[in-house]
Amino acid sequence: MKPLGLVLSLCLAAGAAWAAPPKSAPRIDLAALMRNTGVYHLARGAVTPRFVSDPAWPQPLPHNWLIGQVGGLFVDSHDHVWIYNRTRSLTNDEAGAEPAAPGAKVSGLGGDRAAGPVADCCNAAPAVMEFDTAGKLLRAWGGPADADFLKTKCREDQGCIWPNTEHGIYVDAHDNVWLAGNSAAVPTTGAPWITNTHGGDGFVLKFDRDGHFKMRIGGTPTGPDSNDRSGGLNGTPLMYLPADMVIDEPSHRLFIADGYGNRRVLIVDSETGRYIGHFGAYGSNPVDDKGAAALGRWNTQYKDGAAPKAPAFRNPVHCVKPTDDGKLYVCDRGNDRFQVFDMKAADLGKPCANPAGAPGKCGYLAEQVIAGHTEAMPVTPGTATTLNVSRDKGQTCLYVGDNANQTIYILDRKTLSELGRLGSNGRNLGQFHWLHAVGVDKAGNLYTGEVDTGKRIQRFIRYGAAGCSGQGTSVVGGRVER
Repeated sequence: MKPLGLVLSLCLAAGAAWAAPPKSAPRIDLAALMRNTGVYHLARGAVTPRFVSDPAWPQPLPHNWLIGQVGGLFVDSHDHVWIYNRTRSLTNDEAGAEPAAPGAKVSGLGGDRAAGPVADCCNAAPAVMEFDTAGKLLRAWGGPADADFLKTKCREDQGCIWPNTEHGIYVDAHDNVWLAGNSAAVPTTGAPWITNTHGGDGFVLKFDRDGHFKMRIGGTPTGPDSNDRSGGLNGTPLMYLPADMVIDEPSHRLFIADGYGNRRVLIVDSETGRYIGHFGAYGSNPVDDKGAAALGRWNTQYKDGAAPKAPAFRNPVHCVKPTDDGKLYVCDRGNDRFQVFDMKAADLGKPCANPAGAPGKCGYLAEQVIAGHTEAMPVTPGTATTLNVSRDKGQTCLYVGDNANQTIYILDRKTLSELGRLGSNGRNLGQFHWLHAVGVDKAGNLYTGEVDTGKRIQRFIRYGAAGCSGQGTSVVGGRVER
């Protein structure tokens, strides 16, 4: 898209959400907007898509709704943007209009309502929300903020248990909506809107696009087991705090990043939920808690400025993303890296040992360290939080979101070298506070979601190149000046 077209798009987007401004309205400095919210730290000679933040996206929400932390974001086959937000993360003042709970003087979120609403705004939005690319809300359902949802569409006697912490959303080619959660245990007494009263969130849920429950895989464990195969509902594998999931449609294999408690990628049949396989770092068998404890934190292993290859995933295993050429990208966030696997490899997910990380063995292909000297535990566990790919032929760009350094690295997918960056730490337009998810639509526009106190979604309009080329830096990350 040419810069002139970008200006027109911004104007049209703004006009769609708000009434036309009077002729005397001040002009927006579009050059500054593009400069402040665009790609920077561009490698010499590199070509990448360029971006600018869309200040009019999304459009205002109905019913005084306010979204909480964005536990997941996904762009579906219709170019609709789905988000999965944590309604229970809203503070008392953020949900100031939330009514008093029945028979009590507090709201459903636990805020004091002895004298009525705290403020005219806002109410907690439903957990699942679907937007079109213009930012219009199309659907909203799910979670404890959706009146009667847990009594009608997600009933425990039918196998549906809503997680206590929302994390990870995926919409498949048949418009089924897959959801997960990452609460380690039942919250303490007095926590608002408890939905899983049995244990940890060790499951993924399948719904139709209108929120009708279809299937549950897993159960409610009390601790990790990265080698479980059948401990969940109806003999399905038991997970522990899964973070993300995706389906390889040709093979009907559901890959699950499992996750915040377990240390593996789990593979199940997307129709039945039955176990197919699982693997850890470098395609090897996952380690147990004892083995993980023996590894310690990665920063204790540094010698002479370098650390040995970590032979196991460290928590959390945070994302899974397939590409058209049969590769699977896995965010090993606790190790400040992602790894690449061959989904067609016969030994992927089978019992295998590859402690040295030999490419071509156990389905493992490559890895890339992301800002490898970042250590922010226990606040933010690692850097490689989320990733996605460009929509050009060949999917030549890899967008890697870093939740510790609050930026998106633009990598050449072939060389895994850094070509540029988008976003930096802050709360202004185009900046991030706890970047958590990145989505891409068919036009190459980016969508982001934030957790902690960020609690927002943003859109970045693509213009210029559709893909990536050129040689960047092999070391990804490090301090730069804007």
